[in-house]
Amino acid sequence: MATNIGMMDSAYFVGRSEILSWINSTLHLNLSKVEEACSGAVHCQLMDAAHPGTVPMHKVNFDAKNEYDMIQNYKVLQDVFNKLKITKHIEVSKLVKGRPLDNLEFMQWMKRYCDSVSGAGHQNYNPTERREACKGGKDTNKKSTQTQSTRGSTNAPKTHPSRRNDAPPVHSTGPPVKTAKSSSTTNVSVYDQQITELKLTMDSLEKERDFYFAKLRDIEILCQSPTISNLPIIDAIRRILYAAEEDPSIVEEAQAMLLNQEKQLNPISEDVEEYKTQKRKSFINLDVDVAASATLSPRQRVSDASDVHCSGSPLMTY
Repeated sequence: MATNIGMMDSAYFVGRSEILSWINSTLHLNLSKVEEACSGAVHCQLMDAAHPGTVPMHKVNFDAKNEYDMIQNYKVLQDVFNKLKITKHIEVSKLVKGRPLDNLEFMQWMKRYCDSVSGAGHQNYNPTERREACKGGKDTNKKSTQTQSTRGSTNAPKTHPSRRNDAPPVHSTGPPVKTAKSSSTTNVSVYDQQITELKLTMDSLEKERDFYFAKLRDIEILCQSPTISNLPIIDAIRRILYAAEEDPSIVEEAQAMLLNQEKQLNPISEDVEEYKTQKRKSFINLDVDVAASATLSPRQRVSDASDVHCSGSPLMTY
């Protein structure tokens, strides 16, 4: 059962047209855009179709227009998720805005979940009857029925009564009216598709912008930490972070600041190394003297002592 699926899963590569076709065929609706389901009522009924009787449909509002009513629908959906132990996070604040990309991604997950539960089949489910108990459900059923009947009458062939005197066909030189109407409808659909694609692109760019802005904000907070705020590298990072214009020289200046700091620290390190070298030499000389005295014979040690005695050294006591 797919409760948590990765962003690279095949479910997130399902197109809008396939999602809309799945929603309309499953719930007998006539949605033309995925974001029309942003109220949460469609999601609730999809879960009711996957788990019949689990969703309290009398609490679902198909007539939700404002964010408050939409949030109530998502609360019902969240209760169903908790009851079924589904750990999928619902980003309500983004979905109720009606943004195409967010609603498409969540609906792609819904399709994957419902297909894994019911195997893409809801033979015994009557969506129209289940919507009767919802607020605004009857109006939704009427609208969907009228739209379906209008489409059926449009697609039906037209018959003309027979005439007594058949006149020869008259060919008009003007452009056909039906062709003009069909071409204008095609142009409108093309423009709608382009607008939807632009909205999706804009939403994707906004997500990317927010992601990198959050990263920069984290770096800024880290640089303000009292323990490291006075370090030279932090000053260099701030210089790049607060640059007002895109100037390559800013990076060079930051690098120069670090190099100057390294040069200032080098004399101190050289003095420390020289001190360590001298100390090491003194220890070596002491070890050599101890080793040399240890190799002397007892007679040589007595002669050395007598030499010191004869020379009147203050080291000898009487």
